[in-house]
Amino acid sequence: MGTNAPLRREPLARGPHEVYFKNLSKQKQKEVMEKNGNNHKLRVCVATCNRADYSKLAPIMFGIKAEPQFFELDVVVLGSHLIDDYGNTYRMIEQDDFDIHTRLHTIVRGEDEAAMVESVGLALVKLPDVLNRLKPDIMIVHGDRFDALALATSAALMNIRILHIEGGEVSGTIDDSIRHAITKLAHYHVCCTRSAEQHLIAMCEDHDRILLAGCPSYDKLLSAKNKDYMSIIRVWLGEDVKTRDYIVALQHPVTTDIKHSIKMFELTLDALISFNKRTLVLFPNVDAGSKEMVRVMRKKGIEHHPNFRAVKHVPFDQFIQLVAHAGCMIGNSSCGVREVGAFGTPVINLGTRQTGRETGENVLHVRDADTQDKILHALQLQFGKQYPCSKIYGDGNAVPRILKFLKSIDLKEPLQKKFCFPPVKDNISQDIDHILETQSALAVDLGGTNLRVAIVSMKGEIVKKYTQLNPKTYEDRLELILKMCVEAASEAVNVNCRILGVGISTGGRVNPREGIVLHSTKLIQEWSSVDLRTPISDALHLPVWVDNDGNCAALAERKFGHGKGVENFVTLITGTGIGGGIIHQHELIHGSSFCAAELGHIVVSLDGPECLCGSQGCIEAYASGIALQREAKKLHDDDLLLVEGMSMKKEEIVSAAHLIQAAKLGNTKAESILRTAGTALGLGVVNVLHTVNPSLVILSGVLANHYVNAVKDVINRQALSSVKTVDVVVSNLADPALLGAASLVLDYTTRRIY
Repeated sequence: MGTNAPLRREPLARGPHEVYFKNLSKQKQKEVMEKNGNNHKLRVCVATCNRADYSKLAPIMFGIKAEPQFFELDVVVLGSHLIDDYGNTYRMIEQDDFDIHTRLHTIVRGEDEAAMVESVGLALVKLPDVLNRLKPDIMIVHGDRFDALALATSAALMNIRILHIEGGEVSGTIDDSIRHAITKLAHYHVCCTRSAEQHLIAMCEDHDRILLAGCPSYDKLLSAKNKDYMSIIRVWLGEDVKTRDYIVALQHPVTTDIKHSIKMFELTLDALISFNKRTLVLFPNVDAGSKEMVRVMRKKGIEHHPNFRAVKHVPFDQFIQLVAHAGCMIGNSSCGVREVGAFGTPVINLGTRQTGRETGENVLHVRDADTQDKILHALQLQFGKQYPCSKIYGDGNAVPRILKFLKSIDLKEPLQKKFCFPPVKDNISQDIDHILETQSALAVDLGGTNLRVAIVSMKGEIVKKYTQLNPKTYEDRLELILKMCVEAASEAVNVNCRILGVGISTGGRVNPREGIVLHSTKLIQEWSSVDLRTPISDALHLPVWVDNDGNCAALAERKFGHGKGVENFVTLITGTGIGGGIIHQHELIHGSSFCAAELGHIVVSLDGPECLCGSQGCIEAYASGIALQREAKKLHDDDLLLVEGMSMKKEEIVSAAHLIQAAKLGNTKAESILRTAGTALGLGVVNVLHTVNPSLVILSGVLANHYVNAVKDVINRQALSSVKTVDVVVSNLADPALLGAASLVLDYTTRRIY
């Protein structure tokens, strides 16, 4: 790959959310400014303590600086920014052309527990004078560092409003306690995920003062363009390094178990040495235990090892390019489980420091290791893989939301915080003045006849639906899918929906782990060995899940329908073909070769009609829409279909509906065909009952109502007495395939344990 090649994971273009927020009426902002008195500008103090929090605060600072008619910005720098051993990272703030109002040396060296406490105390001594001089209307504090606790404590005691970024999250170590302590001191909260928002509400924070915005750093990550990224890689790793053929390592001490975290770091370095790949190692942060970790690096000769580059700091813009094109990132930094997911780079998360964080599927957890072997094996599993881009922590439009939130703050409101004690306010939607989106999924249904795309909300409401005929060729079909998905994603902004991912329901045998259609019957032509995940994920920059339509119908019933709360049940789809899905102990069964629940191809007669799968006597050959249409054509060709009360136009195509209508009007031959079809379906259900013994059978699809009584009759006549009590019901879901595709997204759990 040449130095002028495009970024491997193409970044998002300017998103529709950004346009939406830029086009918002400024009436509300004017009203608030009038309340605050004579167009008073909001004086905002942003305090940054280290390289990590600056990467989150910088996009907000740029946004504030760009709107001088609304804001005055004061920047305070403290903590490890001002220490040479940690890279003197205050310089990157100056390089970004921000005026630093105050520099506070607050770190007491020692890198142990006592030094952390003394550093907090020193900051508490120095901050009051600074805040008295600045007199900010609001202080922006980020995250969970001990320095941030000193900032929040000082501001709260001096009656300065606090906006806390990234509250409500869960990780490991003392960081959790510090983060939640800052939450209780803060007046306003900007969180990154729905779970974090729920945690804040559960902590009795006022829902009206919580903004679900996403992570500000994602605004930069998802718009990062640097065609000359190879020069950055060469500067930090050497001239001979190729993309995806190096590792970025960033590991910090765990302050609640320093001894164990140092041992884990030692094992990590041993594994990296054995793995024998070029590795960029960043020095740890200033927490207790960092001095010992640096000693381990020097003991093992990392700074002089030919495969390693050890650095104190990498500018964030360059760090983005390094992790975007790495073969793997390893360590316990929150950056690995948060920001790196935006590029789909494989990550190995070590130890307990990030326990509880929401992670993308690119993250493999090694919770504990007593030898280097487990870490080495994790490297072998992860290195060089490419995962779908994850947007768990943001969609690239956090800053416009945060600026709008800041403009809505009324300084005339009482400063004293109010806590919302249980019962907790129901969090169905955001306050309209903060954020309007409803979390949703893009659902795609690839049927034998139609191709449908829908926006589906978390509650299962189909907000918007698009339908087209399913093209006959692979190229046309994929082009149409992408076109319809892009159109739906754009429309999602207009209907106030935030798309979390894409779920695809398709006919055929599917490998859901890889997002590949392995094989399909003749119902869908040119539909074998098709990778659906990669092109759609690359085009939309969203995670994509794919599964068989029968499995999706079962998932839809589990989340939205009769199967909700049922431990063991089976769903059968009766439509153009016959499909199904099996839920056993609340989980979907795929089988060893992803062929489980191909219920339409249960053979009920050795010499029955030929099925599209190539076999004979399958349920689908008797009871599917195609089978009924075939029999209807035979009757019509013999002039035996139409009876009194029926008529057909000359050019009208004979269908299964005509057969059903004829049977209802007393056509005995049509009745006999439907009776045989119902019996075949019933025998298939009996086989399923005798095999997996579900407590519920759900018939779904356009033919379900016509078959339900026949299936019950066959069960009463043919099934063992122990399974005759099974409930057989007709689905009450209008679009099980679309709802099932949506549930792939809405129910997906991305955390993996190794």
